Amino acid sequence: MEQKPYHLYVVEDDHEMREMLGSYLEKQGMAVTTMASAEELLRRIHRLRPDLVVLDVTLPGESGLDACQRLRAEGDRVPIILLTARTEEVDRVLGLEMGADDYLSKPFSARELLARIRAVLRRAGTLPGAAMTSDREVPIGDYTFVPATRSLHGNGELKVLSTVEYAMLAELVGNPHVPISRERLLAVSHSRSEALLARTVDVAVMRLRKMVEPDPAMPRYIQTVRGHGYMFVPHHPRAAPT
Repeated sequence: MEQKPYHLYVVEDDHEMREMLGSYLEKQGMAVTTMASAEELLRRIHRLRPDLVVLDVTLPGESGLDACQRLRAEGDRVPIILLTARTEEVDRVLGLEMGADDYLSKPFSARELLARIRAVLRRAGTLPGAAMTSDREVPIGDYTFVPATRSLHGNGELKVLSTVEYAMLAELVGNPHVPISRERLLAVSHSRSEALLARTVDVAVMRLRKMVEPDPAMPRYIQTVRGHGYMFVPHHPRAAPT
């Protein structure tokens, strides 16, 4: 049976840009619904579920940032890519803090947006139209990460994670073999009122490594991606010879 195409929402108030992106993405084999406002997005998203939302930050009425924040507050984890004309790092981090999966600064090429869309869908690991699940238990060396109880089980002990440790580990293990930026890890683990310091991420990762790594100084599972952030690398032991 032929797999259904991914369904995208493109929310952009500029008519020419909206139509150009919709036409291009449809030519790439995706189903696209275009709209001009955050209000329309919020009104329609629960009636016709998209696989991903491309959302302009600067919209008339409710902003794209506010819409993103509202969806996340409701527990909706639909992948979101923000489009923004802003170039300041604090604005990019703000978008990620509110729960966006990625951002793209204007001007950009349609080809670059397509690459970002495919990367986010690949990280989400969902088939078109499928709901995402995040409560799967994940083995990490001698331990098992149990999202339901926000803890690590192994070696006869239970290690309960702090909110920051849990949020970062869940993001890493939910995207195996995918480099996750410090900005993204910071966004998923801290509220807007807290200081945006990359060092905060590094300290939390050090604590996680001490919990799960046989040798934290030479990490196997939570690896550093220089100049970017960190990446979870699952360990798959070889089967014993028969």
